[in-house]
Amino acid sequence: MRQPGRYSRLMMCGGIMGRSGPHSLPLARIKKIMKNSGEDVKMISGEAPIVFSKACELFIEELTRRSWMTTQQGKRRTLHKEDIESAVVGTDIFDFLVSLVSDSCKSEDIITPVGIETLDES
Repeated sequence: MRQPGRYSRLMMCGGIMGRSGPHSLPLARIKKIMKNSGEDVKMISGEAPIVFSKACELFIEELTRRSWMTTQQGKRRTLHKEDIESAVVGTDIFDFLVSLVSDSCKSEDIITPVGIETLDES
């Protein structure tokens, strides 16, 4: 019986040559969004969608982490839309998203997550 190779575990777990590579977001969709971003964008190098994919993953991770802290402060175990709104409004680095969540978000409902410092405080 054939034994698994040295790198087969790495490849099966989404490592170097997993289902979609080392990134989990679909590169075709990212490339399509990049092409539709403006008329000036005609060609995109092969590395650019990979960089955007990693940036999106880091963004989603940070927003989720801050939202989860708000959820825990409310002594809940389910992340709600209001938790994401609180994380966006309560964090300076997400100021560009405030207009998206401010319609349904009231300032008195904001719970500022504790334990994570903003970039300005460092």
